[in-house]
Amino acid sequence: MITFPNCKINLGLNIIAKRADGFHDIETLFLPLQLHDALECVVSEINTFETYGIDIPGDASDNIILKAYELLKRDFPSLPQISIYLLKHIPTGAGLGGGSADGAFMLKMLNDYFKLNINNEKLSDYALKLGSDCPFFIYNSPSFATGRGETLIPVELNLEKYQIVLVKPDIHINTGWAFSQIQPYKPSHSIIDTIKTDVSNWKYNLINDFEAPIFKAHPILSEIKNKLLQLNASYASMSGTGSVVYGLFDSSIIVESSFQAELSRLFSTEKYWITKQLRKN
Repeated sequence: MITFPNCKINLGLNIIAKRADGFHDIETLFLPLQLHDALECVVSEINTFETYGIDIPGDASDNIILKAYELLKRDFPSLPQISIYLLKHIPTGAGLGGGSADGAFMLKMLNDYFKLNINNEKLSDYALKLGSDCPFFIYNSPSFATGRGETLIPVELNLEKYQIVLVKPDIHINTGWAFSQIQPYKPSHSIIDTIKTDVSNWKYNLINDFEAPIFKAHPILSEIKNKLLQLNASYASMSGTGSVVYGLFDSSIIVESSFQAELSRLFSTEKYWITKQLRKN
Protein backbone atom coordinates (compact mmCIF):
# COMPACT_ATOMS: atom_id res chain seq x y z
CA MET A 1 0.00 0.00 0.00
CA ILE A 2 1.30 3.42 -0.94
CA THR A 3 0.04 6.97 -0.62
CA PHE A 4 1.35 10.44 -1.41
CA PRO A 5 0.94 12.97 1.43
CA ASN A 6 0.88 16.48 0.01
CA CYS A 7 1.67 19.81 1.64
CA LYS A 8 -0.37 22.97 2.16
CA ILE A 9 0.12 26.72 2.41
CA ASN A 10 -1.69 29.24 4.56
CA LEU A 11 -3.58 31.99 2.76
CA GLY A 12 -3.67 34.56 5.53
CA LEU A 13 -3.09 33.65 9.17
CA ASN A 14 -4.61 35.68 12.00
CA ILE A 15 -4.06 34.95 15.69
CA ILE A 16 -7.38 35.83 17.30
CA ALA A 17 -7.06 34.95 20.99
CA LYS A 18 -5.02 33.09 23.61
CA ARG A 19 -6.93 30.10 24.95
CA ALA A 20 -7.15 28.82 28.51
CA ASP A 21 -5.58 25.52 27.39
CA GLY A 22 -2.42 27.31 26.25
CA PHE A 23 -3.21 27.11 22.55
CA HIS A 24 -4.35 30.00 20.36
CA ASP A 25 -7.51 30.55 18.35
CA ILE A 26 -6.58 31.23 14.75
CA GLU A 27 -8.20 32.02 11.43
CA THR A 28 -6.55 30.89 8.21
CA LEU A 29 -7.27 29.29 4.88
CA PHE A 30 -5.48 26.02 4.14
CA LEU A 31 -4.75 25.40 0.47
CA PRO A 32 -3.49 21.90 -0.51
CA LEU A 33 -0.61 21.77 -3.00
CA GLN A 34 0.68 19.06 -5.33
CA LEU A 35 4.16 18.87 -3.76
CA HIS A 36 4.18 15.57 -1.90
CA ASP A 37 6.05 12.83 -0.04
CA ALA A 38 5.68 9.10 -0.76
CA LEU A 39 4.60 6.79 2.06
CA GLU A 40 4.55 3.00 1.67
CA CYS A 41 3.59 0.27 4.14
CA VAL A 42 4.10 -3.47 3.80
CA VAL A 43 2.75 -6.15 6.14
CA SER A 44 5.75 -7.76 7.84
CA GLU A 45 6.84 -9.85 10.81
CA ILE A 46 8.14 -6.85 12.77
CA ASN A 47 7.49 -3.11 12.79
CA THR A 48 10.19 -1.14 10.99
CA PHE A 49 10.49 2.46 9.82
CA GLU A 50 12.90 3.78 7.20
CA THR A 51 13.18 7.26 5.71
CA TYR A 52 14.83 8.54 2.54
CA GLY A 53 15.24 11.90 0.89
CA ILE A 54 15.27 15.03 3.06
CA ASP A 55 16.61 14.44 6.55
CA ILE A 56 13.98 14.57 9.28
CA PRO A 57 15.19 16.15 12.55
CA GLY A 58 14.54 14.40 15.86
CA ASP A 59 14.31 10.80 16.96
CA ALA A 60 12.84 8.55 14.24
CA SER A 61 11.05 6.50 16.91
CA ASP A 62 9.03 9.63 17.76
CA ASN A 63 7.88 10.22 14.17
CA ILE A 64 4.24 11.23 13.67
CA ILE A 65 3.70 8.32 11.26
CA LEU A 66 4.48 5.82 14.01
CA LYS A 67 2.22 7.74 16.40
CA ALA A 68 -0.60 7.44 13.85
CA TYR A 69 -0.11 3.69 13.63
CA GLU A 70 -0.09 3.34 17.42
CA LEU A 71 -3.28 5.41 17.75
CA LEU A 72 -5.19 2.99 15.54
CA LYS A 73 -3.47 -0.09 16.94
CA ARG A 74 -4.88 0.69 20.39
CA ASP A 75 -8.44 0.63 19.10
CA PHE A 76 -7.90 -2.01 16.40
CA PRO A 77 -5.58 -4.62 17.94
CA SER A 78 -5.89 -6.81 14.85
CA LEU A 79 -3.74 -4.38 12.86
CA PRO A 80 -0.69 -6.38 11.76
CA GLN A 81 2.97 -5.48 12.09
CA ILE A 82 4.15 -3.35 9.18
CA SER A 83 7.31 -2.04 7.58
CA ILE A 84 7.04 1.67 6.77
CA TYR A 85 9.04 3.51 4.11
CA LEU A 86 8.91 7.30 3.79
CA LEU A 87 10.44 9.23 0.91
CA LYS A 88 10.59 12.79 2.25
CA HIS A 89 10.34 15.49 -0.39
CA ILE A 90 8.35 18.22 1.41
CA PRO A 91 10.84 20.47 3.25
CA THR A 92 10.67 20.24 7.05
CA GLY A 93 10.29 23.22 9.38
CA ALA A 94 8.78 25.15 6.51
CA GLY A 95 5.19 25.96 7.49
CA LEU A 96 3.93 23.53 4.83
CA GLY A 97 2.47 20.91 7.17
CA GLY A 98 4.52 18.07 5.71
CA GLY A 99 4.75 16.14 8.96
CA SER A 100 1.06 16.63 9.67
CA ALA A 101 0.24 15.34 6.20
CA ASP A 102 2.34 12.23 6.75
CA GLY A 103 0.49 11.44 9.97
CA ALA A 104 -2.97 12.08 8.54
CA PHE A 105 -2.29 10.10 5.37
CA MET A 106 -1.03 7.19 7.46
CA LEU A 107 -4.38 7.14 9.27
CA LYS A 108 -6.27 7.22 5.98
CA MET A 109 -4.13 4.54 4.35
CA LEU A 110 -4.48 2.11 7.26
CA ASN A 111 -8.21 2.77 7.41
CA ASP A 112 -8.67 2.09 3.70
CA TYR A 113 -6.34 -0.88 3.30
CA PHE A 114 -7.44 -2.79 6.38
CA LYS A 115 -11.11 -1.79 5.96
CA LEU A 116 -11.46 -0.33 9.45
CA ASN A 117 -14.58 1.60 8.31
CA ILE A 118 -13.69 4.76 10.20
CA ASN A 119 -15.58 7.77 8.83
CA ASN A 120 -13.85 11.08 8.18
CA GLU A 121 -15.25 12.70 11.31
CA LYS A 122 -13.74 10.00 13.52
CA LEU A 123 -10.49 10.03 11.49
CA SER A 124 -10.32 13.77 12.17
CA ASP A 125 -10.61 13.07 15.89
CA TYR A 126 -7.66 10.70 15.65
CA ALA A 127 -5.75 13.24 13.54
CA LEU A 128 -6.26 16.03 16.08
CA LYS A 129 -4.41 13.90 18.64
CA LEU A 130 -1.41 14.10 16.30
CA GLY A 131 -1.48 17.86 15.67
CA SER A 132 -3.71 20.89 15.25
CA ASP A 133 -3.56 20.99 11.44
CA CYS A 134 -3.67 17.20 10.90
CA PRO A 135 -7.49 17.08 10.53
CA PHE A 136 -7.21 19.30 7.46
CA PHE A 137 -5.32 16.58 5.59
CA ILE A 138 -8.14 14.09 6.21
CA TYR A 139 -10.34 16.18 3.90
CA ASN A 140 -7.48 17.78 1.92
CA SER A 141 -9.44 20.48 0.12
CA PRO A 142 -9.42 24.29 0.51
CA SER A 143 -10.74 25.02 3.98
CA PHE A 144 -11.26 27.98 6.26
CA ALA A 145 -9.79 26.89 9.59
CA THR A 146 -10.63 28.26 13.03
CA GLY A 147 -10.11 27.14 16.63
CA ARG A 148 -6.64 25.57 16.83
CA GLY A 149 -6.92 24.93 13.10
CA GLU A 150 -9.10 21.85 13.48
CA THR A 151 -12.51 23.46 12.86
CA LEU A 152 -12.84 23.39 9.08
CA ILE A 153 -15.29 24.95 6.65
CA PRO A 154 -14.92 23.87 2.98
CA VAL A 155 -14.25 26.77 0.61
CA GLU A 156 -14.61 26.92 -3.15
CA LEU A 157 -11.30 28.27 -4.43
CA ASN A 158 -9.82 27.62 -7.84
CA LEU A 159 -6.25 28.85 -8.37
CA GLU A 160 -5.51 26.55 -11.32
CA LYS A 161 -4.37 29.47 -13.48
CA TYR A 162 -1.54 30.05 -11.01
CA GLN A 163 1.65 28.19 -10.25
CA ILE A 164 3.16 28.56 -6.81
CA VAL A 165 6.84 29.14 -6.14
CA LEU A 166 8.00 28.03 -2.69
CA VAL A 167 11.32 29.42 -1.44
CA LYS A 168 13.06 28.14 1.68
CA PRO A 169 16.28 29.51 3.15
CA ASP A 170 18.29 27.48 5.66
CA ILE A 171 16.43 28.91 8.65
CA HIS A 172 14.44 27.20 11.39
CA ILE A 173 11.69 29.15 13.16
CA ASN A 174 10.74 28.00 16.66
CA THR A 175 6.94 27.85 16.72
CA GLY A 176 6.68 28.56 20.44
CA TRP A 177 8.84 31.65 20.08
CA ALA A 178 6.80 32.82 17.08
CA PHE A 179 3.53 32.65 19.03
CA SER A 180 5.13 34.48 21.95
CA GLN A 181 5.75 37.46 19.64
CA ILE A 182 2.08 37.88 18.74
CA GLN A 183 -0.49 40.10 20.40
CA PRO A 184 -3.80 38.43 19.44
CA TYR A 185 -6.47 40.59 17.83
CA LYS A 186 -9.53 40.31 15.62
CA PRO A 187 -8.73 41.73 12.14
CA SER A 188 -11.12 44.10 10.44
CA HIS A 189 -11.06 42.14 7.18
CA SER A 190 -12.34 38.58 6.95
CA ILE A 191 -10.10 36.04 5.21
CA ILE A 192 -13.21 34.49 3.66
CA ASP A 193 -14.29 37.82 2.17
CA THR A 194 -10.77 38.64 0.99
CA ILE A 195 -10.18 35.41 -0.95
CA LYS A 196 -13.39 36.07 -2.88
CA THR A 197 -11.75 39.15 -4.40
CA ASP A 198 -9.21 39.17 -7.21
CA VAL A 199 -5.83 37.75 -6.22
CA SER A 200 -4.15 41.04 -7.09
CA ASN A 201 -6.04 42.64 -4.17
CA TRP A 202 -5.01 40.06 -1.57
CA LYS A 203 -1.82 41.89 -0.61
CA TYR A 204 -3.86 44.62 1.07
CA ASN A 205 -5.92 42.47 3.43
CA LEU A 206 -4.67 38.87 3.39
CA ILE A 207 -2.05 39.04 6.13
CA ASN A 208 0.03 36.48 8.01
CA ASP A 209 0.38 37.91 11.52
CA PHE A 210 3.69 36.11 12.00
CA GLU A 211 5.42 38.02 9.22
CA ALA A 212 6.08 41.19 11.20
CA PRO A 213 8.02 39.63 14.12
CA ILE A 214 9.66 36.88 12.08
CA PHE A 215 10.76 39.20 9.27
CA LYS A 216 12.27 41.47 11.92
CA ALA A 217 14.23 38.56 13.37
CA HIS A 218 15.11 37.10 9.95
CA PRO A 219 15.28 39.91 7.35
CA ILE A 220 16.17 37.42 4.60
CA LEU A 221 12.55 36.23 4.63
CA SER A 222 11.34 39.76 3.92
CA GLU A 223 13.90 39.96 1.13
CA ILE A 224 12.60 36.73 -0.39
CA LYS A 225 9.04 38.05 -0.33
CA ASN A 226 10.13 41.27 -2.04
CA LYS A 227 12.04 39.32 -4.70
CA LEU A 228 8.95 37.25 -5.46
CA LEU A 229 6.92 40.43 -5.86
CA GLN A 230 9.65 41.88 -8.10
CA LEU A 231 9.23 38.78 -10.27
CA ASN A 232 5.58 39.85 -10.68
CA ALA A 233 3.98 37.48 -8.20
CA SER A 234 0.28 38.29 -7.96
CA TYR A 235 0.53 37.60 -4.22
CA ALA A 236 3.33 36.59 -1.86
CA SER A 237 3.36 35.57 1.78
CA MET A 238 5.04 33.43 4.39
CA SER A 239 3.26 30.13 5.10
CA GLY A 240 2.44 29.39 8.73
CA THR A 241 5.35 30.31 10.97
CA GLY A 242 7.74 29.78 8.06
CA SER A 243 10.36 29.52 6.93
CA VAL A 244 8.92 29.03 3.43
CA VAL A 245 7.82 32.15 1.59
CA TYR A 246 5.66 31.59 -1.49
CA GLY A 247 4.49 33.53 -4.50
CA LEU A 248 1.47 32.99 -6.76
CA PHE A 249 2.36 33.46 -10.42
CA ASP A 250 0.26 33.40 -13.54
CA SER A 251 1.19 30.15 -15.29
CA SER A 252 2.01 32.03 -18.49
CA ILE A 253 4.90 33.77 -16.68
CA ILE A 254 6.38 30.61 -15.18
CA VAL A 255 7.07 28.92 -18.53
CA GLU A 256 9.14 31.80 -19.89
CA SER A 257 12.85 30.98 -20.02
CA SER A 258 13.73 34.47 -18.82
CA PHE A 259 11.62 33.92 -15.70
CA GLN A 260 13.31 30.60 -14.97
CA ALA A 261 16.73 32.19 -15.34
CA GLU A 262 15.84 35.09 -13.05
CA LEU A 263 14.37 32.72 -10.49
CA SER A 264 17.61 30.74 -10.41
CA ARG A 265 19.66 33.92 -10.12
CA LEU A 266 17.62 35.50 -7.32
CA PHE A 267 17.46 32.32 -5.25
CA SER A 268 20.86 30.83 -5.94
CA THR A 269 21.48 30.26 -2.21
CA GLU A 270 17.97 29.04 -1.30
CA LYS A 271 15.99 25.97 -2.23
CA TYR A 272 12.84 26.49 -4.24
CA TRP A 273 10.04 24.43 -5.71
CA ILE A 274 7.35 25.14 -8.31
CA THR A 275 4.00 23.50 -7.70
CA LYS A 276 0.25 24.02 -8.09
CA GLN A 277 -2.98 23.76 -6.15
CA LEU A 278 -4.03 20.15 -5.59
CA ARG A 279 -7.37 19.51 -7.24
CA LYS A 280 -9.35 16.38 -6.46
CA ASN A 281 -10.62 14.35 -9.41
